Amino acid sequence: MAVVTGASRGAGRGVALELGAAGATVYVTGRSTRAQPAEGYDQILALSKLDRLPGSIDETAEEVTRLGGRGIAVRCDHTREDEVRTLFARVEQEQQGRLDVLVNNAWGGHETFNGVFEAPFWEHPLANWDSMMDRGVRNHLVASRCAAPLFVKQRRGLIVTTTYWDRGHYLKGNLFYDLAKSAMVRLAFDMAAELKPHGVASLALSPGWMRTEFVLLGHQTDEAHWHEHPALARTESPRYLGRAVVALASDPQVLAKTGEVLRVGDLARSHGFTDIDGRQPVPFEI
Repeated sequence: MAVVTGASRGAGRGVALELGAAGATVYVTGRSTRAQPAEGYDQILALSKLDRLPGSIDETAEEVTRLGGRGIAVRCDHTREDEVRTLFARVEQEQQGRLDVLVNNAWGGHETFNGVFEAPFWEHPLANWDSMMDRGVRNHLVASRCAAPLFVKQRRGLIVTTTYWDRGHYLKGNLFYDLAKSAMVRLAFDMAAELKPHGVASLALSPGWMRTEFVLLGHQTDEAHWHEHPALARTESPRYLGRAVVALASDPQVLAKTGEVLRVGDLARSHGFTDIDGRQPVPFEI
């Protein structure tokens, strides 16, 4: 039984689908529903030449069910503590207190993306702090705080925080992004220290360069034709990340890894899974 935050599209969708394929019940959360997409994405929609955001929690949940799991779509603004508390109260009631996995993935960084990724920090808009820290790192902390009592009570469970990490190297050209992702790594580490005595694991998990909907749109292609674009040769599908989450959730020794930051490419080799095309993309390095 899992909760995946920010699962309308991208990494969260990939994780939810793979958990579904493994037979899990998955609460698919986020702000985008089929009837009403999330607000605040005007800049990136214009850059992508789109009128509407791709994906919704409803579509993801339906696909989870089609793949063999049980998808439950729950609209939740993860910046609102009251909505997050209501989400986990619902999970506790409907699942008789059981929660196996929380995947922290809700991310606000796309809301302030202006088409410029590499620039000196003094040229990036200060709005990136709000989107990446207040609507990124904070989202993970709020969800973890609400989920922790369920995990502690049952004395087991796993929190996976999606991030980006390249062996501690600085992601030159985007201080705000680097700072936010580094904070997520530390958040997972600190939560692990407090949760381990209760039998609960907390990990940071770093995918490589994913072919999310926005990445594909930025290269004017789709999942069926990305291989025709040499610039995307080092990419991986969001479901590669999902398979890493399934591997960790199925690992009886996962508590031994608590507090670590793990890379999807490394886990693919140690746990024997591949991406959807049968490849094992190596960890993305700067």
